[in-house]
Amino acid sequence: MTEENITRIHIDDKEFILIGTAHVSKHSAEQVKEVIERENPDAVCVELDEQRFQSIQDENRWRNMDIFKVIKEKKATLLLMNLAISSFQKRMAKQFGINPGQEMIQGIASAKETGAELVLADRNIQTTFSRIWRGIGLKGKAILLMQVIAGIFSKENISEEELEKMKKQDTINAILNEFTEHFPELKTPLIDERDQYLSQKIKEAPGKKVVAVLGAAHVPGIKEEIKREHDLNKLTELPAKSPWPKVIGWAIPLVILAVIAYTFSANPSAGWQQTLSWVIWNGSLSAIGAIIALGHPLAIVTAFVVAPITSLNPLLAAGWFAGFVQAYFKRPNVGDFETLTEDVFTVKGFWQNKVTRVLLVVLLANLGSSLGTLIGGVDVIRRFLENI
Repeated sequence: MTEENITRIHIDDKEFILIGTAHVSKHSAEQVKEVIERENPDAVCVELDEQRFQSIQDENRWRNMDIFKVIKEKKATLLLMNLAISSFQKRMAKQFGINPGQEMIQGIASAKETGAELVLADRNIQTTFSRIWRGIGLKGKAILLMQVIAGIFSKENISEEELEKMKKQDTINAILNEFTEHFPELKTPLIDERDQYLSQKIKEAPGKKVVAVLGAAHVPGIKEEIKREHDLNKLTELPAKSPWPKVIGWAIPLVILAVIAYTFSANPSAGWQQTLSWVIWNGSLSAIGAIIALGHPLAIVTAFVVAPITSLNPLLAAGWFAGFVQAYFKRPNVGDFETLTEDVFTVKGFWQNKVTRVLLVVLLANLGSSLGTLIGGVDVIRRFLENI
């Protein structure tokens, strides 16, 4: 059997066999099965966390999702990004006639068949996204969302040659490739930290012989990091939030209110113009976001009404209210959850499925409100300067 994509490491009396895979390669899945059956290891490590493992094991997981809870816990954007990456992976897998993540599924099955202990070796994907999210500014967040969306909606087929190149990067890296070129510092949470986490989990796996099923992108890093000790708790904790976003978040509405109040005292007519400008810019752009998401008419009205108010309170967001209204009047049914993973495969499906439409209403209404705050705030200041 060929040793292609296989790396063997010996530390003390333990042998580690790393299989570098492409997450949408049928050959990778076959190789995983062959290696595990031949080596008969004590443990099999797979590049999955508990959340992704449960997703593979429980085909009905979406039925149990509470869309209202997702909005309330401010996880709408994160869930949309997870679905986007799933869509990107599924599009590649469908083109080559295999299941996405088939090599991980095979690793789980082969571990069970051989009696090896299964080890979920990857860091929680939400932790990785959170550490990425906190490492970029507002501009970075906008670029990231555009990059993810572009990855979903791309209609280009992937050639076999490009697929081979993808063996050098995992699914998350692939969809965020262009983004990390703009923000090279994000290589740390996206690649380096996960290499450290994976290597420590692999090293701590029980037994004398361990097989690890990994995206090939991680193999070079793990070869080096497995020689060192890493603190898993440190790698999973979220970095402390900077106080400045909160300070700025409260400072802007206070300045806007103070400017409008002063203008009212000096020139009531100009004050009314400022107020109207604030309401129109915030409300209109938030409502336009809800319209683009094909929101329910009452969700659109809600976005328009609440945006001028929520923009003055950093603890609130117009998209949350619009999303609640959308979910109430267009409540996702069992069928929407059952077809969710198929629907996110296309642009049309993203907008047709009631689950993702709620998420889009939340996201786009919030983006519209943020843009309205910027433009409306500038106009309020402009009118203030004209009347002092």
